[in-house]
Amino acid sequence: MMRAPSQMRGAADAFAEASASVGALHAAGIPVPAGTDAAEQPGLPRLVAHGASLHAELELLVEAGLSTVDALRAATVLPARHFGMSDRGVIEAGRRADLILLDGDPLADITATRSIRRIWCAGTEYADIASRVTEKG
Repeated sequence: MMRAPSQMRGAADAFAEASASVGALHAAGIPVPAGTDAAEQPGLPRLVAHGASLHAELELLVEAGLSTVDALRAATVLPARHFGMSDRGVIEAGRRADLILLDGDPLADITATRSIRRIWCAGTEYADIASRVTEKG
């Protein structure tokens, strides 16, 4: 969330400090769950877009010093654990089955999360959404 206001105000240092804080928190063993502050309100600028912003956040987490594995955990198992959602966050029998199939390896390159081939939510495939998500980035 800090990137957009920092860019609007020409305050790159503020974003650099926020990024360094995230890296320091992670290095100290503090969980850093992903979760954008996307919001849309009539009359206000759209600073952080829904959907695509999570991909950008994963990339920023890696830039801040998290490994690609830790960035992916920040968007999966950590939020599930910290928000008490025991039915999701990992791929196991009996879990909710919110999954994406990618055209790429996000462990090698975190930007591969943008190349979505298929999406499942609670075990139901949403093929039409996958093509629209990929088109919009």
